[in-house]
Amino acid sequence: MVHLTSDRLSQIQKGFAGKRIAVVGDLMLDRYFWGKVSRVSPEAPVPIVEIDEESTRLGGAANVANNISSLGGVPIMIGVVGNDAGAESLRTLVAEKDFPTSGIVVDGSRPTTIKTRVFAHGQHVVRIDQEEKVDLNADTQGKVLAALENQIKSLDGIILEDYNKGVLTKGLIKSVIQLAKDHKKPVTVDPKSNNFFEYQGVSVFKPNRKEAEEALGRWLHTFEDMEGAARDLLRKLTADNVLLTLGEMGMILLERNGSLSRVETKARHVADVSGAGDTVIATLTMAMVAGASVRESAALANYAGGIVCGEVGIVPIEKDILIQTILKDNTNGGKR
Repeated sequence: MVHLTSDRLSQIQKGFAGKRIAVVGDLMLDRYFWGKVSRVSPEAPVPIVEIDEESTRLGGAANVANNISSLGGVPIMIGVVGNDAGAESLRTLVAEKDFPTSGIVVDGSRPTTIKTRVFAHGQHVVRIDQEEKVDLNADTQGKVLAALENQIKSLDGIILEDYNKGVLTKGLIKSVIQLAKDHKKPVTVDPKSNNFFEYQGVSVFKPNRKEAEEALGRWLHTFEDMEGAARDLLRKLTADNVLLTLGEMGMILLERNGSLSRVETKARHVADVSGAGDTVIATLTMAMVAGASVRESAALANYAGGIVCGEVGIVPIEKDILIQTILKDNTNGGKR
């Protein structure tokens, strides 16, 4: 796709510093319980997990923000939490990382979204979701938009991070994109199915293959199928670029000028794909606002996604590890 030299990587890396990116979307809390199984419950044919360790991490749009911070940027989280213990836990994590919090809107009518994962012997056993998927009411939507308006002049870019939890409504999506256009701010999108075609005229639209299949109503088996899907999406969305992520098959980037590039996956070992999409959109956006071309940005994002897939649980990409991995791959001639 592109060859990122040491000098070019250094330029892009320096450009990361201090970039202010608004992440508008579904803030989440991810909880993990780690343990072991030695017996089956006498109450039902299910394993009993004896917990050895537990942890709490930022998830969803909050994980995108975490990735921006770990790359050297300043994330502006704009989303909704409930008036509950989950919100307090999320705020505690955010405070520890010293992120701005003025964009976090409280809506007492809905819970803070929490995903709880249970692992036994390193294997994912079950996930428990606490959430509300109903669209935000008009009042709360207005508060979310106002939070973005208060920051818009200081921003370098905006990420719309949709997990179908009701924050990114049709009206709010349209208002955010128009606000960004008025202030000439790039918008990148990590979509989900509900409002898939509402993201009109954005800088980069980044669905995965499953999301594209659901939206277009057809299977994407071959690269020819996927290239056709990328062209249909670019046309339907009037986007500047479409980046279609394909898991183990890498990515396809289609630019407005018709240029199409394939990117081979850089995942060495896939332990857990949770949060990889968050890392990809964060890295892509940071690289673009740092002065990288969309092809260079996609290449960096591809490496970043591959790296975090090698970790169990949601973890952000580390800037130094990202750069070192690319340089090492260049030295080895791209061989895995």
